[in-house]
Amino acid sequence: MAFTPLHDRVLVRRVESDAKTKGGLIIPDTAKEKPAEGEVIAVGEGARKDSGELIAPSVKSGDRILFGKWSGTEVTIDGEELLIMKESDILGIIGDAAAAKAA
Repeated sequence: MAFTPLHDRVLVRRVESDAKTKGGLIIPDTAKEKPAEGEVIAVGEGARKDSGELIAPSVKSGDRILFGKWSGTEVTIDGEELLIMKESDILGIIGDAAAAKAA
């Protein structure tokens, strides 16, 4: 993929949710909400302070994240629907990456 986000922006691929509820009911496509969970594909170099110093991003490629329902801008790159969002739109990191940062 030939796309690199600038500054504190992040390129995200949505992770599809389950088609069934815990009770076994099948959810039709028309009733599904777009998932607010995704995988980070690419990360910009980070934001800059007023002094010009670079602030490193908190996420990296491969992280699974949660983001707000209305976060990001939908784009199609190489035939794939992706989201570009600011790092501040990300609510948190899911799984092993979050545990590793806490340690």
